[in-house]
Amino acid sequence: MKISDVLRSKGTDVVTVAPESTVGELLALLAEHRIGAVVVSAGEGSVDGIVSERDVVRRLHSDGLAVLEGPVSAIMTAEVHTCGEHDDVRDLAGEMTDRRIRHVPVVRDGKLVAIVSIGDIVKQRIRDLAAERDQLEAYITQ
Repeated sequence: MKISDVLRSKGTDVVTVAPESTVGELLALLAEHRIGAVVVSAGEGSVDGIVSERDVVRRLHSDGLAVLEGPVSAIMTAEVHTCGEHDDVRDLAGEMTDRRIRHVPVVRDGKLVAIVSIGDIVKQRIRDLAAERDQLEAYITQ
């Protein structure tokens, strides 16, 4: 199973935020779209970073409320692990678990095309396992 199979189910909509946007604006964006992370992009499909709710909470704890007025670039993760549409779902699940990351941007020719979450990967794996179970049951009952 490939990442492209996950994207066929979930779609390729991706929310981005500019690096100079404030953390307060980021929080509004996360709430509006009911998501946990966004890709930081200066435009034209670039992946300049990624920022999550956890990043905000950790910085609020260490720096206080002043972080809300600062730029997203100050709290984002700049070294972003990405994947491609042809990458294997199982491999990505292992990498996400090992690296302790929950969101991975999907790129094609260096440009952002989608984002997948660990929840998307788990849903796909459950569908795969259910299909395998159904095939085995059909085989046994024939």
